[in-house]
Amino acid sequence: STMASASNIKARLALAAAALFLLNNSISPTWSFSPVHQHVAARTKLVQSFAASPFPSLLSSKEKSASLSMSTAVLTNDEDDRNPPSFETPFKGILRDYKMRLPHYLDDITSGLNTQCIAATCFLFFACLAPAIGFGSLFGIATKGSIGTMEMVSSTAICGICYALFAAQPLTIIGSTGPVLAFVAALVQLAEKMNLPFLPLYAWTGIWTSAILFVSSVTSASNLVKYLTRFTDEIFSTLISFIFVVEAVQNIGRSFTNPASTFTKGLLTTIVAISTYFTANTLRGLRNTAYFTKGIRKNISNFGPTIGVITGALIARWARLSQGAAATLPALAIPPTFATSSGRPWLIPLTDLPVWARWGAFLPAIMATVLLFLDQNITVRLVNNPQYKMEKGRRKNNMLDGMHADMLVISILTFLTSLVGLPWLVAATVRSISHVRALSIFDSAGKLKSTIEQRVTGLSIHTLIGACVLFDKPRAILTQIPTPVLMGLFLFLGTSALPGNEMWERMKELLKDKSIAPKERWSSVPKKVTTLFTAIQIACLGAMVYVKESPIGVLFPVVIALLAPLRFGLEKAGVVKKEYMDILDEE
Repeated sequence: STMASASNIKARLALAAAALFLLNNSISPTWSFSPVHQHVAARTKLVQSFAASPFPSLLSSKEKSASLSMSTAVLTNDEDDRNPPSFETPFKGILRDYKMRLPHYLDDITSGLNTQCIAATCFLFFACLAPAIGFGSLFGIATKGSIGTMEMVSSTAICGICYALFAAQPLTIIGSTGPVLAFVAALVQLAEKMNLPFLPLYAWTGIWTSAILFVSSVTSASNLVKYLTRFTDEIFSTLISFIFVVEAVQNIGRSFTNPASTFTKGLLTTIVAISTYFTANTLRGLRNTAYFTKGIRKNISNFGPTIGVITGALIARWARLSQGAAATLPALAIPPTFATSSGRPWLIPLTDLPVWARWGAFLPAIMATVLLFLDQNITVRLVNNPQYKMEKGRRKNNMLDGMHADMLVISILTFLTSLVGLPWLVAATVRSISHVRALSIFDSAGKLKSTIEQRVTGLSIHTLIGACVLFDKPRAILTQIPTPVLMGLFLFLGTSALPGNEMWERMKELLKDKSIAPKERWSSVPKKVTTLFTAIQIACLGAMVYVKESPIGVLFPVVIALLAPLRFGLEKAGVVKKEYMDILDEE
């Protein structure tokens, strides 16, 4: 053992001497003075130069091999982090995710016990409940009452609690999305054309989908997201923000055009929605002003969206009390009892579907898998963005950590919800980004310093939603909140997710006077190249909106999947030179 120890020390001394030799002869003086092993290029040169230096002669062939192994091990691990294999051995990714995250589980609870987390819970409670009720009514229409509001709200509560408890990235908020609704509507049409019962077909499609998602989680297939870049992230994020804003504007507009409404109600709807939005947006931005003390600014800013909801509700209540029925606005429609929308049993009769159709359900399940896989991973990738400075359970600047464990949770939830006819849920982009930003901590200059990483807010949000399903009093209170208040909150959710999205910033730059506009990160790229790149992203956004709203909306996930090869095609074809693409699409 003494000889082995001496050999090891000898190898380390020779390696250190080689490093000094390299620093003196090979490394550019423009590099920083941080440790050599932190520079990928430096480590590469170190390994390559070692054999050319006079120091290997000091070692035996065995010692030489050992020293080179020590120097290359860190380099190999670093390269694996930056460019992981597309697939890994079974369960390797899942075990790695939980191994890194579970040691922080107790801290995930204690870190959530503060006023900022209370404020985030209040805000996201309304931000998650409103889409659940809205999507529930749309599901009821699309499925002819088979899946409705009660199923959607129940699924949101149950799955949200499970996800907050077991996910490796608990700041992600899961919920239903427009593309999932479009797919389910197409599945209803397929069932009608083939004369099949819808709910058993839905259940078998979900079972197959969960099986494929399970296999993808076990094999670390989420590593395929490494081929997605900022180009895809920005388009997808802008699309979801666009959907929220358009939904709010359309709802407000219908208050003027609906025959059952009046001009007075339309005007009041607009006032309530704008008041909610303006209050939430103004108070959220209070932290960047000089008013009041730092503590007051912080607390008012954190509770800004909740105060906005209360303000809008009070304005609507004042109008109703003073003007009567002429100023009574539509309110949240929550089912009065806990039961399925159609009165059916909760458990789906799987045997009602013919055997051939049970196997045939694998085909629509492939499309559903693509949809859920991309929706989930793109959103988690956005949440994991290094700009939010999260550290728990992840390697530095790694955006893939946690995805495999989260996909495992989604696959299990998809299986269970399919058995009882509840909507499939997946990571919801705008709600997740809003959740992360509600938990962001800023320094005195207004720059993001860190994010509160915990499980308490996700658990609390969905527990409160569950209480609205099970108990009469919470349900009665919520039915007093006018729909225009939630439309104002939709506007806030959609617009608050846009700052920091460089596609949005470049779109605004098209209207700016470049001579006086502040320099941006991409200012070194010629303006015509920036304009072309942004125009292509806008065209992709338009194509996604068109497909989503068209009869072929079920193909929406295919359009998302094509964004990655399109981005690399632009570079390969020379439409955007690599040197410019590296700047515009920098991670």
